[in-house]
Amino acid sequence: MSSDAKHASSESGVIHVYDGIEEQDNRLPNWWLAILWGTLVFGLGYWLYYETFGAGVYPREALKADLVQLAKLQAEAAKGPLTDDMLVKLSHDAKVTAAGQAAFQSTCAACHGASGEGLIGPNLTDKFWLHGGKPTDIHHTISGGVVEKGMPAWERTLGAERVKQLAAYVLTLKGKEVAGKAPQGEPES
Repeated sequence: MSSDAKHASSESGVIHVYDGIEEQDNRLPNWWLAILWGTLVFGLGYWLYYETFGAGVYPREALKADLVQLAKLQAEAAKGPLTDDMLVKLSHDAKVTAAGQAAFQSTCAACHGASGEGLIGPNLTDKFWLHGGKPTDIHHTISGGVVEKGMPAWERTLGAERVKQLAAYVLTLKGKEVAGKAPQGEPES
């Protein structure tokens, strides 16, 4: 290799020549510059989001939150399936029925009436039921809704615990003598 570095004129774009190999002063390609600047902007934004503003959730924190949620789901699953006896027992708990009544007044009273007498929706105080009068049937109707009749599914909106409270409260309405809508559906067996 020769140590003779010939410096060419800057007019031709050649910086130097070594052993016949020319080093030229060419512009970087636009795609390369776009990646460079994009990476810098992304890095700055990422740093600001996580480090300066503290808005981002680190993976360890997200994992901890997911594990807490999983533990809640596992605890709920460990309780076993919902039974009629469980809902009847809940309907005798004053705190549960009070919470269920509050949820009923805010979500159900518009269609079923404040006392369950039935407005647009069916009467909930008589012994006739459109979708089954067993406690688990009532829970299923509240949680899954009846789309063809216009009743929304409430479990996603209210959560599983509030739906249980609602079902327990509706059980307390059964058999009350309230003037309301005519009976609909099949009599409870």
